[in-house]
Amino acid sequence: MLEENALPAGGERLEAPAPRPRRVRLSPTARARAIGTTAVVLFVVAWEGVVRLGQVNPLFTSSPTRIVATFIRMLHEGVLGKDIRVSGTEFLIGYGLAVVVGILVGVAMGWYRDVAAALQPFVSALYSTPRIALVPLFIIWLGIGIWSKVAVVFLVAVFQVLISTEAGVRAADESLIRTARSFGARDRQIFTTIVLPGAVPFLIAGLRLGLGQALVGIVVGELYAATAGIGYEIAVAGETFQTDRVFVGIVILASAAIVLMWALRQWELRFESWKPQRRA
Repeated sequence: MLEENALPAGGERLEAPAPRPRRVRLSPTARARAIGTTAVVLFVVAWEGVVRLGQVNPLFTSSPTRIVATFIRMLHEGVLGKDIRVSGTEFLIGYGLAVVVGILVGVAMGWYRDVAAALQPFVSALYSTPRIALVPLFIIWLGIGIWSKVAVVFLVAVFQVLISTEAGVRAADESLIRTARSFGARDRQIFTTIVLPGAVPFLIAGLRLGLGQALVGIVVGELYAATAGIGYEIAVAGETFQTDRVFVGIVILASAAIVLMWALRQWELRFESWKPQRRA
């Protein structure tokens, strides 16, 4: 018998193959976050490089470093803080009212046919009318202060929430409702245990759509008549060809949108199991 440590015929000892390194597998959420972060970093680096190499006219664009420097300078001047407070107040009040009214009216229209028949003409007319055409009326009625901008934010955001909520209520599973009625469930019990939980994913989708429209409404309202705000700052900087200040306002709005959309997405994930499952 050969000994355990005996050498092969060639006189060389055979070594066991080295173990292969394990691949680190990221979860789908972590993978998506890594891809998104990498894409943003590459975009910012490419943007900075193109500007520094003189490939574009600085009058028509800015660069990430110049935007950061301008942002810091505007903070020290004290103007930017006031603009953020004004626009933030307009957004919170207008969007908050849009959420409350949109959910209440959407639920009423989805649950009661008579309410839907009475309000549908008004909803269709206002939703199809360009809201920007109503801004002069808001200024005439409410002045150039904060409330005309609140009205614009409310009007551009409420219909996304309302229509999505109505659709969610109407999409309730009829078979579940018939089963609940056969067991003697009342309308209130059916609404709270079947209809409302099923409408939550639709509602959150409406909140996300309305959020983007609300941020647009801030800029639209402040472009017309305002004395402060991010939209006002963008308008003044654009008229005086201060491209860096324009981009500061744009980046602030985009950053707010990213953070708020992320927060709504995290909330939506809590109700992911309530969505209808796709067939493989």
